[in-house]
Amino acid sequence: MTQPQLWQGPIVDAHQHFWDPERNPHPWLKPDANIPFRYGNYSSIKRRYLPAEYFVDTADHDVRQTVYVETEWDENDPIGETRYAAGLAEKFGVPNAIVAQAWLDRPDVDEVLADQAAFGLVRSVRHKPGGPQRPEDVGAQRTLMSDDRWRQGYALLSRHGLKFDLQTAWWNLGEAIDLARSFQETTIVLNHAGLPSDRSEAGLTGWHAAMTKLAECANVRVKISGIGLAGLPWRVSDNRWIVEEIIAMFGADRAMFASNFPVDSLCAPFDTIYTGFKTIAARYSPAEQAKLFAETACQTYRLPQLGAPSRAATSILPEMSPASGSKSCRR
Repeated sequence: MTQPQLWQGPIVDAHQHFWDPERNPHPWLKPDANIPFRYGNYSSIKRRYLPAEYFVDTADHDVRQTVYVETEWDENDPIGETRYAAGLAEKFGVPNAIVAQAWLDRPDVDEVLADQAAFGLVRSVRHKPGGPQRPEDVGAQRTLMSDDRWRQGYALLSRHGLKFDLQTAWWNLGEAIDLARSFQETTIVLNHAGLPSDRSEAGLTGWHAAMTKLAECANVRVKISGIGLAGLPWRVSDNRWIVEEIIAMFGADRAMFASNFPVDSLCAPFDTIYTGFKTIAARYSPAEQAKLFAETACQTYRLPQLGAPSRAATSILPEMSPASGSKSCRR
């Protein structure tokens, strides 16, 4: 029997960050800042992280293009961050697309969106909508996705040819479904797999039900990223079921792998995470793997297609049995 092979083709990292907190305004990365963070202590990432550092981390993988996602730069200077990221692209060749900052409930939102869209690399914007921090608070609290003023700003995205990157926990996806259905002309890219950090039976059941309903919206795509667990190493055994269920729900045409670096360096090295993705994805056809690792991101963020893999897929998986995708893989 032929063993599955790890993907050795080109990668588009669909979600990563660059920053230099000693020179640029990132309030949450200041030495004395300590915001609530899903991975716990994040002091180790309060440092410069630019293309030079990124390509050291990714050296064992064929990363061809990246998508820069806004980094909670000073909220009063959203254009300044985009100008900075575009400057990195001119100097280093990455990023190749930008998800910019925009506050959709502010009076200047139309002007900000127009200015962001004028940058050649901007494809999408992100404004985290906040809201309930626990499933049991749903109903008593709402996110900005249900706020009339915020939705008025959201309605402007299509006018400027922009997508929306959504970062919210799975228990808020009911509001995201309403948003997707109300504005079908705007693509939503769900960040970090809906944040399935609660791996209890109840947590996984709730996540799966919410994601299944979201997948019914044809204008939604999902990034398989940010699925590390606080205080634990990144392991295939912990994450296989999550990844396989996302692919089953959304298909390779609407799902894409991403590193969330340097944030997810709090969980594992880039090589551990991407070798994990490759190990899990080895059960899928080469065409499906090409979509998951590169082509879906290229299509979503209007990047040049990368063509054939640059290296033959020759890395053999050790002792791998076919995956079932059953709930027994949850542990």
